[in-house]
Amino acid sequence: MQKEKKYKLLLINPINPTDRGFVVNLPSRYPPLGLGYVAALTPEHWDVYILDEAFKAFEYRDADLVGFTAFTFTAPRAYELAAFYREKGIPTVLGGIHASMLPEEAKEYMDAVVVGEAESVWPQLIADFEIGQMKREYRGGLADLKNLPIPRHDLFHPDYWFASVFTTRGCPSNCAFCSVTSFNGSKHRFRPVDEVLDEIATIEKRLIFFVDDNITGYGREAKEHALAIFKGMKERNFDKIWFSQASLNFADDEELLKAASDSGCRMILIGIESEKEEQLLSANKHFNVKRLDKYAETFRRMHKYQISVLGTFMFGMDGDTPQALHDRKKYILRSGVDTFQTTIMTPLPGTRMFREFEQNNRLLKTNFPQDWNYYQFLRVVFKPSAMEASELFDTMIDVWRALYSRRMIEWKAVKTFWSMRSWNLHRWFTRGWQATLWAFHTNWIYRNLIVGKSKKNRVKTTIRTAE
Repeated sequence: MQKEKKYKLLLINPINPTDRGFVVNLPSRYPPLGLGYVAALTPEHWDVYILDEAFKAFEYRDADLVGFTAFTFTAPRAYELAAFYREKGIPTVLGGIHASMLPEEAKEYMDAVVVGEAESVWPQLIADFEIGQMKREYRGGLADLKNLPIPRHDLFHPDYWFASVFTTRGCPSNCAFCSVTSFNGSKHRFRPVDEVLDEIATIEKRLIFFVDDNITGYGREAKEHALAIFKGMKERNFDKIWFSQASLNFADDEELLKAASDSGCRMILIGIESEKEEQLLSANKHFNVKRLDKYAETFRRMHKYQISVLGTFMFGMDGDTPQALHDRKKYILRSGVDTFQTTIMTPLPGTRMFREFEQNNRLLKTNFPQDWNYYQFLRVVFKPSAMEASELFDTMIDVWRALYSRRMIEWKAVKTFWSMRSWNLHRWFTRGWQATLWAFHTNWIYRNLIVGKSKKNRVKTTIRTAE
């Protein structure tokens, strides 16, 4: 009997060498889950290896096929590494959000491009490759989330603090600045509860990041799906601590809050973005507009169950002036938010915002693909409507320094722990302390990421060149 041929698949997680972003901090690095699924879908006669630049500098490794995933600001690095392999005659393929939004660009630098979710097309791509007929483009569409293999967590670097798991895909919100709807669809799709729990049972790490864009979604079906997962984690006695992303309705149902807390939830990211109704409407965040006067109550309910709040805020939205940025800073400090992610508005490919800015000649960095390096939320890559680009950045430096000062982070931690208080002292000093520590460390991560990288003498040149 003829022996089956063995192949080597090299999967690369590229990192932007100009600005490493979240990988600057070890605790904020998250495994490239998409590569884990690709590895799991690859036949057994392939040897698979993940080269992760978050931990290891690139070194040449022989392969029959090289696969990449990339965000927009890591795409130039993926193209650079792909050129190295293509010169050696080794085929390359790119998937992920950037390739899906700009497949024609990606084809200029790769031998093949996967558009959309890869699960439904990767086996076909591998089969085509083995017979020497790999196509230039594979359109994955929206994958069936039933009976997916468990991703190859064993291939991720062991120094990751967290394991990544997803329970749903898709988002109906379609915010102007977000490309999730374009990539994962507008319908909330649910992964079978037992399959999620079975995967968690295989994970050795205690800390988990549920990468869902909205883990509890909207409506009864979404709530029941999330509730079943939370209760299942408790019933199976999983000793996990986790965080995820959700909308403001996360706190509407106390049964859901209790189940989340009981299963190990200690922090939830909520996209707040702005305190101004007109800006929320322009960003298509209508759900937030309806709850502007209920933010404080939402945060109090989450604290009642020892869940800290990571609020995301966007600066540089249309109508923002330097004074408005300082007002948003004051709003953040007065709010019940425990951790704050504060970024400069960034139009990404595939979003309504990018299309509008491109049409109206408001993009400052357009030498693509090289300039994608700057599209990482801490640079000004567009013309603001009510101030100069340099004004926006200089004001943000002052805002960041105030928000992420040592004193402010420590004061926020004290406030967070006090907000978690409960008559059940054991719960307060266990869950409440865990939630406080998570919020405290997250603010330090943002301090290291933002304040440590925002020296005026390093970045002004970028802005002036862009103008």
